[in-house]
Amino acid sequence: MSGTAFGAPPEPGGRLVRLAETGRQPVRFLLDGAERMALTGDTVLTAILTNAPALRQAEFGPEQRAGFCLMGACQDCWIWQEQGPRIRACSTPVAEGMRLLTRTRRDWP
Repeated sequence: MSGTAFGAPPEPGGRLVRLAETGRQPVRFLLDGAERMALTGDTVLTAILTNAPALRQAEFGPEQRAGFCLMGACQDCWIWQEQGPRIRACSTPVAEGMRLLTRTRRDWP
């Protein structure tokens, strides 16, 4: 899996900074081909935004998105799994080995 298949990986450094609960077990996942770390119990949104400045690229333009309502109502946090299905990042727990993409798949209508 290459970080360039769907564009460059997100820049290092996150939009969110973890201030508490730092003792939870680490979870490894791939974000646009780059290995990243989260903590057990994090949502996918938290896992991504502690590692990157944006959650995803907008479907219809170059704008970066970071989620909106953060509670599963607005549909702004849908991202792709490498295997194909989309997930709602704000309400899906991150899991060991997840392969996530921040850019829209080329075969998406």
